[in-house]
Parts: sequence; C-alpha cells; structure tokens
Amino acid sequence: MSAELLSILALILMFVVATIFPVNLGALALVGAFLVGTLAAGMSTDDILGAFPGSLFVILVGVTLLFAIATNNGTVDWLVRAAVHLVRGRLAAIPPVVFVISALLTAVGAPAPAVAAILAPIAFGFAAEYRIHALLIGLMVAHGTQAGAFSPISVLGGIVNGVASEAGLPMDYLVLFLSSFAYNTAAAVIVFFVFGGRDLIRRGTHVPATEQPATATAQATEHSTTTTTSAAERPATTATPTAERPQTTATPTTERPATTAAPATGQPSTADDGGLRLTAHQALTLTGIVALCVAVLAFKLDVGLTAITVAVVLSLTSPKSNKGAVERVAWPTVLLICGVVTYVGVLQEIGTVDYVGSAVAAIGVPLLVALLICYVGGVVSAFASTVGILGALVPLAVPLLSQGTLGPIAMIAALSVSSAIVDVSPFSTTGALLVANVRGMPRDDFYRKLLAYGAAIVLAGPLAAWAVLVAPGWLG
Repeated sequence: MSAELLSILALILMFVVATIFPVNLGALALVGAFLVGTLAAGMSTDDILGAFPGSLFVILVGVTLLFAIATNNGTVDWLVRAAVHLVRGRLAAIPPVVFVISALLTAVGAPAPAVAAILAPIAFGFAAEYRIHALLIGLMVAHGTQAGAFSPISVLGGIVNGVASEAGLPMDYLVLFLSSFAYNTAAAVIVFFVFGGRDLIRRGTHVPATEQPATATAQATEHSTTTTTSAAERPATTATPTAERPQTTATPTTERPATTAAPATGQPSTADDGGLRLTAHQALTLTGIVALCVAVLAFKLDVGLTAITVAVVLSLTSPKSNKGAVERVAWPTVLLICGVVTYVGVLQEIGTVDYVGSAVAAIGVPLLVALLICYVGGVVSAFASTVGILGALVPLAVPLLSQGTLGPIAMIAALSVSSAIVDVSPFSTTGALLVANVRGMPRDDFYRKLLAYGAAIVLAGPLAAWAVLVAPGWLG
C-alpha cells in the first residue's frame, strides 16, 4: 500500500476513533503524524515537528485566554444582562437578542462551545420563565454561535484563513464571515416562525417577574384546590429531568454540564435583578475587546499576539479577578486543531494532496466533486469536531481549486458553512450542551426534536451552501 493511501486511511480511522471513544482528535493526529511520517514516509522528527502550526497556536491561546478573562470578571454576564434589559416586556425580541449575543461573542473570539456553555443555561431559564419554546431558544444559541464563528478575529475564522494562506489560496475575510452569518441568520428566521415566534408576537409583552406572585395568588383564590395540587406536583415533575440529566449526557458533553448546572437555575433572576453598572475592570475588558477588533481589522495586526497582549494587560491591572484564567483556556481545542493541522502538514510532505488531486481530476466533474466535499464536511462535522474537519478538508480541496474551474473563495466559504451549520446536531459539542441544559421541555423530547432538526440541516445545509456560493460561479 502506498504512503499516500495509507495516510488517507489513517485520517479516516482517526475521525472514527475520536467519534466512538473519548480521545482528543488532536492527540490522535499527532500520533498519526509521527507514525505515518516516520514509518510510511521516512520523515525525520524535525520535519514532522516543522509542520506544527505555531501561528495558529498563538491565535487559539490568545483569543481563548482573553475570553476566559472576560468570563472571570463578569464582562460576559454583564453583556447578557444589558441585552435582556433592553428588550424588557417584549417577548418576541428575546430569541433574536439571544442570537445576536451568541454571534457577537463568537465574532470577537470566544469559542462556540464556550459561548453555548455559558448562554444555554441563561437562555433556557428565560424560555422556561416566559413560556418560550425550548427548541426555539436553544437553536438561537446554536445558530448564533455559528453566525459569528468566521469573523477575522474568531477561532474558526483564524483557522480557515490561516490554513488557506498556508495552502496558497486567495481569501476574502468578509465573504467568509458574511456567508456564515447570512446562512445562520436565514436558519434562525425560519426557526423563529416554525417554533412559536408568531405566538410570541401575538402575546406581546410578558408579565414582569415581580408581578408573577400576585398573579399566582389570584389564581389560587379562584381555584384553590387545583392550584395547590399543581403547585405541589410541579417540583417533582421538574426535578426528574434535572436529576437524570448528568447521567444521560455525561458522554457527549464531558465535564461541562456539571460546570453549567448551577447557572441554569440562578441566571434568570440575576438578569432581572442585577444592576447594569460596570466595574472598572469590566469597562477595561470591553475596551480591550474593542481595541483588539480595531487593531486587527484596521491596522492588520496579528490576531493571536494582539489578543495575548490585551489579555496580559488585563491580568496585570487586576491579578486577583483574573486568577485561574489560564486554566480556562480551551486547551482541548488547541490540542485538537494543532494536532490535525500538523498531520495535514505531514500529508502535504508525503504528497497525499497531489494524490487526491489526481483522483479528483479523474472524476471530471468539478461541481459534483465540490458538492461531495461539502457533504463530507457536513456529515463528519455533525459527529466530530468542526475545527478538525476544516483543518483537514481545506488543504485536501487545493487540487480541485487549482484546476481553475471553481472559485477558491466561494469553495472555502461553502465548505466552512457546510461544516459549521450542522453543529446543531446533538452529537456535536454545542448540541450536546443544549440537551444537557434544556428547561421547559422533557429532555428526551428535546433530544429527539433536535436530532430530527440536525438531520434536516445535514441534508439541506451543504446543498444550499453549494447551490448559492459555488454553482453560480459569481464569487472568485
């Protein structure tokens, strides 16, 4: 068996193993790079380590460290409370606000799973309190995190742009970001009207939390026996899904549900009762995030180094409040993407990319191949890591794009959208976090509905991305 074919089979095996077993795909990829590079290709250790993506490592560490600091000092919580305060009394505005907050946080560099872990308990709390469909609010979190996921300073945006640059492909940051934003916004609009948005519009404003006890008392006077019985039974009914939740979701969500369980019950009241005054350090953190955006977008400074600079400045100004921020960096994500990109670098050294290019050329229908690549990205990403599959597929698409038939900007944007929009699947990290934190609906029902929605997205998402971005040929 040739080294090229062996390296492709090893890549497939890594994705299968990482899907079935709780092993970090990046660690598997580093092992694969070592074994395939040494045994199959005769590469030296220095050549293998030379494929390690130092610039991507700095980006990942920088942006996740900054976001960890913003979470530690309460800046993220302040943003959520401020946004909810703006729509007080307007039920129909709550889901769009959840979507916008999710998109904003990922756009400024927060990893999508981290945003989902923080916002899902808060969003489901509001859904339960204001009788909003749980699937509606959960999908607003999921699609929101993906809408902002490909900004130039985000984790996924930095990864795709970095991998494309290393492969020598032209990139348009704005097209990549707007493509993902537009697709997820369209999906969110459909979700809004399918899962109860029109009912929220008809209901108008909600009864403030401070008036709800009075309402309950009035109902108790009118139907004392029935109300007393319902009130006594309701805690038992609600407690069952909560007690069962950690057992059922322990495997897909790893340790996050335990971390986010507490906010699930306490955050809504915090959002209602908490003040909107910024502490000095929170104001400085917001200023730092804005400065990062300006430095990267206007002055073209390096995302990772700038983010680390801002994070260090914030740490020096308030060491106590930022204690433990380094431990909250998304180290599993860092290991995952750096390992996969290292393996892809080994593939390039072996000649696997040229091997795939020859196979693609043999098919003779570039548009069909482009559609198949989009579906591969969508299907695999629904079960495995989005950052991992993008790090592997973008370089493997280079031979197809080098033929000149398809625009590389359009193809990369379509592949990115296809791989990310399917993260609503309950088998993905974001989807699993939604299942773990759901309120206002039996967890099994929510899981089944989310699974059906995820399957529909896997079928329709890549086709829609290909049909709009690639097939017309209107993008470069």
